[in-house]
Amino acid sequence: MSIVILSPFDLALAASLVGLVALLSYLMHLHLERQILIAAARTTVQLMLVGLVLKALFSHVHLGWIILVATIMLLAAGREVLARQKRRFRGMWGFGLGTFSMFISSFAITILTLTVLIGPVPWYEPQYAVPLLGMLLGNTMNGIAIGLDRLTSSAYDQRTLIEGRLMQGEPWQQAIETLRRESIRAGLIPIINSMAAAGLVSLPGMMTGQILGGNPPMEAVKYQILIMFLIAGGTGLGTVAAIWLGSRRLFDERQRLRLDRLKSH
Repeated sequence: MSIVILSPFDLALAASLVGLVALLSYLMHLHLERQILIAAARTTVQLMLVGLVLKALFSHVHLGWIILVATIMLLAAGREVLARQKRRFRGMWGFGLGTFSMFISSFAITILTLTVLIGPVPWYEPQYAVPLLGMLLGNTMNGIAIGLDRLTSSAYDQRTLIEGRLMQGEPWQQAIETLRRESIRAGLIPIINSMAAAGLVSLPGMMTGQILGGNPPMEAVKYQILIMFLIAGGTGLGTVAAIWLGSRRLFDERQRLRLDRLKSH
């Protein structure tokens, strides 16, 4: 099966669709045209750079380079989690909560998958390690960002209710339990929707890419099922960890609600 090579004209034609969306935003006064064009430019530049980095990694396989690339990916994902929250924690807590939660979930699952499930030689083979970690971080990032945003915004909006429950003698865990549960639920909805719609509504990206690359459809399906399960596990563990740590941060040692630890975006 031959692989169709995309020309610069093909990419330019696809880019014109993004330009059309930006034009519609301008005409409809949505004020999103600048963000759309910047996002499109970032996509192009970042993916081109990633392509060059991966080409170099594939040629010079070394664990140190993989660790460096993985660290950069983690820090970038942590920044994106922080940037998407309306109300976020002050100081390093704002950046550290999402970053630490993604580290303990995505990195652990990636290493488990590479050493036990897929088993490439060496186990840190960049052809498998980098794309797998990228997919896990990207999806876990979304779940954590949504969950933390729901937690902090709801805690601020319902501060009177929470403080009232604390005054009645309830421990902080019980006073915020409903918000914590709803925040975790919100963070898990995207991956649940993705799993429920896979194959019926959409063909997931990895599966589509493998099929376009010439791999047998059933092999692509098996890899996609594996990835979906890994993403669900990573998103679930990461979101639960972030919400638990975040909810604890909202209260001090005397179990008082500390909204001064939050700031608006």
